Amino acid sequence: MTADTTRAALTRYLESGHSDLGILAEDVIFTTMATGEEHIGRDAVRKMLEQMYREAFDARAELRTLVCESEHAVVEALFVGRHTGNFAGREATGREVRVPFCVIYDLAGGRIRRARVYLEIPVLLAQIAPQAGVGLPAPTA
Repeated sequence: MTADTTRAALTRYLESGHSDLGILAEDVIFTTMATGEEHIGRDAVRKMLEQMYREAFDARAELRTLVCESEHAVVEALFVGRHTGNFAGREATGREVRVPFCVIYDLAGGRIRRARVYLEIPVLLAQIAPQAGVGLPAPTA
Protein backbone atom coordinates (compact mmCIF):
# COMPACT_ATOMS: atom_id res chain seq x y z
CA MET A 1 0.00 0.00 0.00
CA THR A 2 1.00 3.58 -0.50
CA ALA A 3 0.08 6.53 1.70
CA ASP A 4 -2.49 7.50 -0.95
CA THR A 5 -4.18 4.07 -0.99
CA THR A 6 -4.19 4.02 2.82
CA ARG A 7 -5.82 7.48 2.81
CA ALA A 8 -8.43 6.38 0.25
CA ALA A 9 -9.32 3.25 2.27
CA LEU A 10 -9.52 5.10 5.59
CA THR A 11 -11.55 7.93 4.05
CA ARG A 12 -14.08 5.43 2.65
CA TYR A 13 -14.35 3.73 6.06
CA LEU A 14 -14.77 7.01 7.95
CA GLU A 15 -17.22 8.51 5.47
CA SER A 16 -19.37 5.38 5.77
CA GLY A 17 -19.94 6.21 9.43
CA HIS A 18 -17.95 3.12 10.41
CA SER A 19 -20.39 0.85 8.57
CA ASP A 20 -18.17 -0.18 5.60
CA LEU A 21 -16.22 -2.88 7.40
CA GLY A 22 -14.65 -4.32 4.25
CA ILE A 23 -11.40 -2.63 5.21
CA LEU A 24 -11.16 -4.66 8.42
CA ALA A 25 -9.12 -7.86 8.49
CA GLU A 26 -11.12 -10.88 9.68
CA ASP A 27 -8.91 -11.09 12.80
CA VAL A 28 -8.78 -7.32 13.44
CA ILE A 29 -8.20 -6.13 17.00
CA PHE A 30 -9.57 -2.82 18.33
CA THR A 31 -8.19 -1.88 21.76
CA THR A 32 -9.68 0.84 23.95
CA MET A 33 -6.48 2.13 25.49
CA ALA A 34 -8.12 3.72 28.55
CA THR A 35 -9.56 0.40 29.72
CA GLY A 36 -7.51 -2.24 27.90
CA GLU A 37 -10.74 -3.73 26.53
CA GLU A 38 -10.19 -5.55 23.24
CA HIS A 39 -12.63 -6.38 20.47
CA ILE A 40 -11.22 -9.22 18.39
CA GLY A 41 -12.57 -10.07 14.97
CA ARG A 42 -14.70 -8.18 12.48
CA ASP A 43 -18.00 -9.15 14.14
CA ALA A 44 -16.86 -8.04 17.61
CA VAL A 45 -15.67 -4.71 16.21
CA ARG A 46 -18.95 -4.25 14.34
CA LYS A 47 -20.89 -4.84 17.58
CA MET A 48 -18.71 -2.37 19.50
CA LEU A 49 -19.11 0.31 16.81
CA GLU A 50 -22.90 -0.20 16.66
CA GLN A 51 -23.11 0.01 20.44
CA MET A 52 -21.16 3.29 20.56
CA TYR A 53 -22.53 5.03 17.47
CA ARG A 54 -26.12 3.73 17.31
CA GLU A 55 -27.23 2.22 20.62
CA ALA A 56 -25.61 4.09 23.53
CA PHE A 57 -25.29 7.22 21.43
CA ASP A 58 -26.72 8.63 18.24
CA ALA A 59 -23.30 9.82 17.17
CA ARG A 60 -20.77 10.38 14.44
CA ALA A 61 -17.06 11.03 14.19
CA GLU A 62 -16.25 14.61 13.22
CA LEU A 63 -12.87 14.31 11.52
CA ARG A 64 -10.19 16.82 12.46
CA THR A 65 -6.98 15.25 11.14
CA LEU A 66 -6.07 12.19 9.05
CA VAL A 67 -2.39 11.32 8.66
CA CYS A 68 -1.47 8.33 6.50
CA GLU A 69 1.60 6.27 5.69
CA SER A 70 1.77 3.05 3.72
CA GLU A 71 0.81 0.80 6.66
CA HIS A 72 -0.29 3.23 9.36
CA ALA A 73 -2.89 5.94 9.81
CA VAL A 74 -3.78 8.34 12.61
CA VAL A 75 -7.21 9.88 13.01
CA GLU A 76 -7.94 12.78 15.31
CA ALA A 77 -11.66 13.48 15.68
CA LEU A 78 -14.53 14.43 17.91
CA PHE A 79 -17.16 11.92 18.98
CA VAL A 80 -20.31 14.05 18.50
CA GLY A 81 -23.88 13.09 19.27
CA ARG A 82 -26.58 12.46 21.86
CA HIS A 83 -26.62 9.94 24.72
CA THR A 84 -29.57 7.69 23.78
CA GLY A 85 -28.91 4.39 25.56
CA ASN A 86 -27.03 2.68 28.35
CA PHE A 87 -23.31 3.48 28.53
CA ALA A 88 -21.03 2.43 31.40
CA GLY A 89 -24.06 1.73 33.58
CA ARG A 90 -25.60 5.11 32.88
CA GLU A 91 -29.09 5.18 31.37
CA ALA A 92 -29.81 7.52 28.47
CA THR A 93 -29.79 11.18 29.45
CA GLY A 94 -30.42 12.77 26.06
CA ARG A 95 -27.41 14.99 26.66
CA GLU A 96 -25.25 16.16 23.79
CA VAL A 97 -21.61 15.04 23.77
CA ARG A 98 -18.47 16.33 22.01
CA VAL A 99 -15.51 14.23 23.06
CA PRO A 100 -12.01 14.22 21.57
CA PHE A 101 -10.57 10.92 20.42
CA CYS A 102 -7.67 9.57 18.43
CA VAL A 103 -7.19 6.21 16.71
CA ILE A 104 -3.90 4.71 15.53
CA TYR A 105 -4.48 2.17 12.76
CA ASP A 106 -2.03 -0.53 11.62
CA LEU A 107 -2.73 -1.91 8.15
CA ALA A 108 -1.38 -4.90 6.22
CA GLY A 109 -2.46 -6.20 2.85
CA GLY A 110 -4.87 -3.30 2.42
CA ARG A 111 -6.80 -4.07 5.61
CA ILE A 112 -6.88 -2.70 9.14
CA ARG A 113 -5.23 -5.29 11.38
CA ARG A 114 -5.18 -3.31 14.62
CA ALA A 115 -6.63 -0.10 16.01
CA ARG A 116 -5.67 1.58 19.25
CA VAL A 117 -8.49 3.90 20.35
CA TYR A 118 -7.70 6.80 22.67
CA LEU A 119 -11.09 8.13 23.81
CA GLU A 120 -11.36 10.75 26.55
CA ILE A 121 -13.68 8.62 28.69
CA PRO A 122 -13.61 10.95 31.74
CA VAL A 123 -14.77 13.80 29.49
CA LEU A 124 -17.51 11.59 28.02
CA LEU A 125 -18.74 10.51 31.45
CA ALA A 126 -18.71 14.10 32.71
CA GLN A 127 -20.82 15.16 29.74
CA ILE A 128 -23.48 12.48 30.22
CA ALA A 129 -23.64 12.65 34.02
CA PRO A 130 -22.12 15.92 35.17
CA GLN A 131 -21.78 16.68 38.84
CA ALA A 132 -21.23 20.12 40.33
CA GLY A 133 -17.59 21.09 39.86
CA VAL A 134 -16.58 17.79 38.26
CA GLY A 135 -15.53 17.17 34.67
CA LEU A 136 -15.43 19.48 31.72
CA PRO A 137 -18.27 21.22 29.94
CA ALA A 138 -19.10 20.14 26.41
CA PRO A 139 -16.66 21.93 24.11
CA THR A 140 -18.04 24.37 21.59
CA ALA A 141 -16.92 23.77 18.00
